[in-house]
Amino acid sequence: MRAVIQRVSHASVVVNAETVGAIQAGLLILVGIEDADTDEDVNWLSARITGLRIFNDAGDVMNLSIKDTGGNILLVSQFTLHASTKKGNRPSYIRASKPPVAIPLYEKMIARLELHLGKKIQTGVFGADMKVELLNDGPVTIIIDSKNKE
Repeated sequence: MRAVIQRVSHASVVVNAETVGAIQAGLLILVGIEDADTDEDVNWLSARITGLRIFNDAGDVMNLSIKDTGGNILLVSQFTLHASTKKGNRPSYIRASKPPVAIPLYEKMIARLELHLGKKIQTGVFGADMKVELLNDGPVTIIIDSKNKE
């Protein structure tokens, strides 16, 4: 499971001209799921994300987590995070899970993030053509892959 985590001042997702998810200060998380991912990946990644100390404290040092700040999360599924660009100019998405595998793990990720954060999170619509807008704060962008834990 791969995630791109961005600290944002605000972010939103629009599907068919309708805003389906929006947050103010917090994290926009793009998540890609592959067939090798399991509940263990979901649990590890959600705990890692909510524990990341990437928000500034009173001394202007990145020392606070999303839990510490009371910030919000917007989670968006993005199969292109598993693109292979080794051959040719057209990326291959063979590693990205198909909906029967990915949707249950995506739903578990939502539930785990909500559990760790202690409140509801916002989401995009799995598999939809989404328009994502954000204002990256910092900029701070972190990439985490559950297959690279060590």
